[in-house]
Amino acid sequence: MSSRDQKSNKKAGNLQRLNHKYRLVIMNDDTYEEVTAFRLSRKSVYIALSTLFVLLVTITVSTIVFTPLRYYIPGYGDLKQRREFIHLKLRTDSLEKALREHDQYLDGLKKMITGDVPKQLDTTMMKVPKVDNSTY
Repeated sequence: MSSRDQKSNKKAGNLQRLNHKYRLVIMNDDTYEEVTAFRLSRKSVYIALSTLFVLLVTITVSTIVFTPLRYYIPGYGDLKQRREFIHLKLRTDSLEKALREHDQYLDGLKKMITGDVPKQLDTTMMKVPKVDNSTY
């Protein structure tokens, strides 16, 4: 027998094992009385567990998407709130900049009043227009 035949027999054996019937019995431990019994196959157990998994995932996703729980997920929100957040962020940044400039102005004013202005010459070249004195 070739290895190819062995592989195909093994696959067929595995597929047949999926359909074998098993009995699951639930018994009372004290009286050994049979409470209930189920006839199951591996295939039916796989199908039941897969269906249960899909249902749980569907219920979880539905709960998150269609209820207010979605707002507790980072980065998940509606477009209106996102726009408002960006607007508030820009406004806060501009207010911080204005506050810094105001503080610098007040510091300069205090230094000027107290006389703590550094003795530094302004050496920046200014463009002064030439005056034509020929008409005088």
